[in-house]
Amino acid sequence: GGISPQTAPLVTAAGASVLVAGAAIFKGGSVEAYRGNIEAIRTAADRAAR
Repeated sequence: GGISPQTAPLVTAAGASVLVAGAAIFKGGSVEAYRGNIEAIRTAADRAAR
């Protein structure tokens, strides 16, 4: 837990290969917001993994 677009790169760079996010995904109250939140976390983690 505790994964957000800000923390995803840190834990990915430290070697994490599985991230669990909860509250950071469900901000915004709509499916579109949830989709954007997931994409932001995924993008941040992907950048750190390169």
